[in-house]
Amino acid sequence: MLDRDGFRPNVGIILLNQRSQVFWGKRIRTHSWQFPQGGIDRGENPEQAMFRELHEEVGLHPQHVQVLARTRDWLRYEVPDRFIRRDARGHYKGQKQIWFLLQLVGHDWDLNLRATNHPEFDAWRWNDYWVPLDVVVEFKRGVYEMALTELSRFVPRCEFRFDARPEQRNRYLRGGLHQRDLACQPGDVGPSAPENAMSSFVGRQGVPFELPPGGTFEPDPQTSFGLDASVKKI
Repeated sequence: MLDRDGFRPNVGIILLNQRSQVFWGKRIRTHSWQFPQGGIDRGENPEQAMFRELHEEVGLHPQHVQVLARTRDWLRYEVPDRFIRRDARGHYKGQKQIWFLLQLVGHDWDLNLRATNHPEFDAWRWNDYWVPLDVVVEFKRGVYEMALTELSRFVPRCEFRFDARPEQRNRYLRGGLHQRDLACQPGDVGPSAPENAMSSFVGRQGVPFELPPGGTFEPDPQTSFGLDASVKKI
């Protein structure tokens, strides 16, 4: 289902744990990582599509999460021709997305990447909030930055301490965001959080890495996170 401009309606999901880290999934049989996302079916509204995708891709049900916020408007990205099936070129242009910010109120073990017969991910991990901007495939980066920025004020309120260690600054922090470490207060959420409460997270390696039953992970020695920008065709 495409709109008149060639964009497919879609939802994106930013799922937080109690430390305000974000869920990051490895697409099955690739080295490409991303947030959960999926198309809106005919007759669905964005929230219905979000809960369906949440179960299909991550195995969670509505009782496992709290909806904190959503983006006001559609966010669009164009898909390069080399990632579009040949028969779709010329009329399919990309995705337009409504993004949802969710708080996990269940447990890590509630996540199930094999909830359906067509899994999207075969591995997952928790990342600090801004890390995905450095590792997501290039053509999605603008939408990720807009969604993370718009929704950041709804992330659980955190206490800050300034940290000027230059070796921990990624290119987005150097681009104008203030660098800070965060110590989050569980349960303190909502739009009352200060506007700059999520101005940046320091990206760090060594975040606990989880594999589902039967999942595998082969690090890429060419990158610091074991990631690359490969994506499968849409």
